Amino acid sequence: MKLQISKLREDAKIPIYMTPNSAGADIFACIDSPILLKPLERQLIPTGIALSIPNGYEAQIRPRSGLSIKHGITVLNSPGTIDSDYRGEIKIILINLSSENFTINNHDRIAQMVIAKVESVNFEEVELLDSTSRGEGGFGSTGTN
Repeated sequence: MKLQISKLREDAKIPIYMTPNSAGADIFACIDSPILLKPLERQLIPTGIALSIPNGYEAQIRPRSGLSIKHGITVLNSPGTIDSDYRGEIKIILINLSSENFTINNHDRIAQMVIAKVESVNFEEVELLDSTSRGEGGFGSTGTN
């Protein structure tokens, strides 16, 4: 599958799969100067790219595990969804969940992008839903063992 991508800035970097079997392509910051992300602070980080995602697909933006475990940096609305009809710049909402400042530099790998198939459904309102053995049991209702 080919995905059309446009560089909105000359120095923007195209996402890249770091290994042959990676599910997610790393996405890079495209910024004029370093951004300081203080503890518990969130910021919108530009990437300098825009995508043309085919109908029936989405781009999911996910945290990079190394940034999460080593620095407490994650994607705030994870996974973020980029719809197939969006053509603007991809920007990543990062949050610093650590107790230390973190600096984002131009061309740092800040997130990963997974392209996924999606289905649209027709919602049908009904009086009662079909029953299951779980029923309305929610958070923690199935136990931990």
